[in-house]
Amino acid sequence: RLARGERRRTQLIEATLTVVEREGVGGVSHRAVAAVAGVSPSAALHHYPTLDDLMVAALISANQSSIDAVDVVEDIAGFADVLAEQIVEQRTRFVAVYELYLLAARRRALRPEAYRWIASVEDAARRLGADETEARALCATLDGLGLQALLSDSVPDRAETAAVLARTLSQRVDGG
Repeated sequence: RLARGERRRTQLIEATLTVVEREGVGGVSHRAVAAVAGVSPSAALHHYPTLDDLMVAALISANQSSIDAVDVVEDIAGFADVLAEQIVEQRTRFVAVYELYLLAARRRALRPEAYRWIASVEDAARRLGADETEARALCATLDGLGLQALLSDSVPDRAETAAVLARTLSQRVDGG
């Protein structure tokens, strides 16, 4: 029974992300999520009583893969690879996560998860030798590059992205 409940929650989280990908956060309702998941609206309400509960769970789930990718970054080129991978290979999901991330400005329930992303990037930057100011600058630069890439019709250039990130950390791309 517990496993079935966990599968249902996972199904609802994935459906929520699909709704955000297709319609934006304004399209999220228990009814819309249930329809995508192929379950009754009451099942969605049972597992996630509020829309905030649903969106927080969706952001946690989607955010985790980004955090996992950042956790293994070994150099600036790795940050560029993470950004390029998410924007190119997972563009619709990246847009959905960014929209949920921005919604944290209005919905306090989403903020801890948004802060978890920021902390993971800053931790990775410190692993690369950044001080606190550089770590914050790298996170802000990465977020800014992500937003610019979402607004652009072209794919971000990996080498240029790495150069911008490296400049943020006051080091050359080759690590010297």
